[in-house]
Amino acid sequence: FTSTRDIISMALVTKDAIIPASAPTQLLMDLHSGFISKYGDDPDEYEYAMSEFLRMNGMYWGVAAMDLMGKLENMEKDKIIAFLVSCQDSSGGFRPVEGHDPHLLNTLSAIQVAVMFDCLDSIDTEAVVKYVVDRQQEDGSFTGDEWGEVDNRFCFCAVATLALLDRLEAVDTDKTAQFVHSCINFDGGFGSRPGAESHAGLIYTCLGTLAITQNLHLVDQDRLAWWLAERQLPSGGLNGRPEKLPDVCYSWWVLASLAILGRIHWVDKDKLITFILACQDSETGGFADRPGDLPDPFHTLFGVAGLSLLGDTTVKEVNPVFCMPQYVLDRVGVTHQVLE
Repeated sequence: FTSTRDIISMALVTKDAIIPASAPTQLLMDLHSGFISKYGDDPDEYEYAMSEFLRMNGMYWGVAAMDLMGKLENMEKDKIIAFLVSCQDSSGGFRPVEGHDPHLLNTLSAIQVAVMFDCLDSIDTEAVVKYVVDRQQEDGSFTGDEWGEVDNRFCFCAVATLALLDRLEAVDTDKTAQFVHSCINFDGGFGSRPGAESHAGLIYTCLGTLAITQNLHLVDQDRLAWWLAERQLPSGGLNGRPEKLPDVCYSWWVLASLAILGRIHWVDKDKLITFILACQDSETGGFADRPGDLPDPFHTLFGVAGLSLLGDTTVKEVNPVFCMPQYVLDRVGVTHQVLE
């Protein structure tokens, strides 16, 4: 015999992570610095070959994480700059590595690294602007590359790249904002395109686009913030959409979105900090998606950046839109809109 209460309980089972009693409770800064500085050193490793298409993004994750931790001097600046130069395509866009096609995802990462290292004079920035301008479509959206896929991630990459280059006027930002607005769902969230499911990662990119273009008035502030706050699970971690497991990367996508909306206080900060710290690997360094999983640079950046948003003063202040140290944005004079 199954009672009504049992049936309801089964229907409402929450997927969540378990935090071991032995999980770290302090930020293991030195371990993370070593993890990032050594990551991907061996080109003969299987992981090195299989992650080739992520090489430029990985460079950004590593450099940004090291800068936030105050360890940027441990990175091989000259080698990284040479890598950036080698990856710029004749179209102006950046490839993940030589031999691949250029894409807006890689182009933003390359510009972020160049701005953090203050080496924009080493690349052809006018060609970058042209590459981005050529990606804009009639409805204001952007394709990621010449093959035509449209996604809100690419809108964000486009306007963020141009903002960092102080060339935002090169595209029609009003049209882009209207395209993003057309993607709002009944729950206040955004998907990749009109009609697509709300997802925390896409919400972050849409809010970032609207913040950079000064169009956050188009957002239903509290409805969206409520959806984002509901992403917190009993473990303290955040998921990207209903019925999914928590993941450290959403400690960035969700938390940064709430920061842009002026609603970061709508989540339990202490429980989230506990979850993020528990995702550290106390042997190798680095953060994983959940406690006990393998660490990687992607989750390491967003773990450190999330802790910065939560007020950890052992790391530098992070900008919630660009996911770069705030002092870097101040140095180049880049600003954006936020709500209160």
